Amino acid sequence: MGKTNKSFLKRIKVSGTGKIMKRPPGQNHFNARANGQQTRDKKGDVQGPHELIRKYKALIFN
Repeated sequence: MGKTNKSFLKRIKVSGTGKIMKRPPGQNHFNARANGQQTRDKKGDVQGPHELIRKYKALIFN
């Protein structure tokens, strides 16, 4: 059994049903120029892309 990639684990969270949740892109800086809808879209977590779920789980649960 391998080691869990801790740097990756800090950037995601696994939901109760096993979905990989991540932060939306583009919310670290330059937020003052974004309009209200863009600011609200940056809040919360979004689901990771389905194409990469198998690779994500290999980094976490190996």
